[in-house]
Amino acid sequence: MSTAQSSTATTAEPAPRPRLPPAARPYLPPLALYGAAKLTGLLVFAWLLAYAGDYRHKDPRFGGGTHWWDVLSTWDGWWYLQVAQKGYHPGPLKPLAPGGQFTAEQNSVAFFPLYPGLVRAVSEVTGLGLYGAAILVSVVCSFVAAAGIYAVTSMLAGTRAGTVAAGLWAVAPAAGVEWAVYTESLFVAIAAWTCHAVLKRRWVTAGLLAFLSGLSRPTAAVLIGAVGLAALVTLVRRDSRREQGVAAPLYAAVAAPLGLLTYIAWVGWSMGDPGAYFALQHKAWAHYFDFGAYTLDVLRNVAVGHGDYLFAYSVPDLIAVQMVVALPFLVALMLRKRPPLVLTAYALASIVTILGTQQMFGNTPRYLLPVFPLLLAPAAAMARLRWPSLVVFFATAAVASGWYAHYVIFELGIP
Repeated sequence: MSTAQSSTATTAEPAPRPRLPPAARPYLPPLALYGAAKLTGLLVFAWLLAYAGDYRHKDPRFGGGTHWWDVLSTWDGWWYLQVAQKGYHPGPLKPLAPGGQFTAEQNSVAFFPLYPGLVRAVSEVTGLGLYGAAILVSVVCSFVAAAGIYAVTSMLAGTRAGTVAAGLWAVAPAAGVEWAVYTESLFVAIAAWTCHAVLKRRWVTAGLLAFLSGLSRPTAAVLIGAVGLAALVTLVRRDSRREQGVAAPLYAAVAAPLGLLTYIAWVGWSMGDPGAYFALQHKAWAHYFDFGAYTLDVLRNVAVGHGDYLFAYSVPDLIAVQMVVALPFLVALMLRKRPPLVLTAYALASIVTILGTQQMFGNTPRYLLPVFPLLLAPAAAMARLRWPSLVVFFATAAVASGWYAHYVIFELGIP
């Protein structure tokens, strides 16, 4: 080889490194903050479980197992894995013997199909077991949700506030279910990007996402209603009609509820009763809208130190009480920011539904996880802090979240 050829060979430029598309780069800081905070909380949770060790002595379905990570697939997670493995087996409502805690036999049709369907599909494609596939779906969806929260918040309060909002969602009370066999991450991913689509006037996308949300969980009704209301207002305003026409918002309003209505109708048809889904929730899980009577009863009992109410769990209930007390303040701060209609309607309807329903009160922080518009004002305020202060806050909150956002809900209560 000649000297010139050798020189050319040795000075050849290396192959270009793969780079992220420019549109994806703004998402790196919020996703890095979210991932670091969640991983820290999970590690602290694992350490607390190993220290306590009591999960080994519990029924694997209700909080136990061989390994600490088995805890992440208990309670509702057990039902979702059953659906992913065996599908649904609906039948007529079966009353239990007198004296039982519930008045009807529990059935897997109470758990909506989108999450277990994704778990089964991921398991088939990747070769992972159902548990591994479920965790993978939840973790991936949690990052998609954090990105959506960042996208919505940054539109309204700036990119720094968006990054803070993603971090706050990682350390919120009950955030432990975001990386567990639960639907919170999937639903929030859909909800955040649905709201983002509405804000961008991408009505077809908003309608499709709202349709999917209705296949994920019953509380999608509040998101569907918010999309429908925003679409209706757009149709009424003449300026918007001239800019975009009628077809796109009308499509969103019509398509949004179809997923939810289709599944509830299927349950009713399969169980021989049009109202079977609601009867199942009421009679088998004791979950039903009571206009806040149960919430008031819990607040009254907790205030005087009594545990004389349904589903009493002392530590989770105390955290839930603090969340309820903080809600008026958080709502007032959110409204001061004058968020768009879809966010306001979604947040307020969610809160009314949560506080007005009889369900496990200690799970109130988990039920509030999807109400991400409440993060708008705190994120905007914290965005004024310098990074050293933010690092200290999130480092402290991430460590503490291993207890209040993970251990409390999984081991001291029922997630």
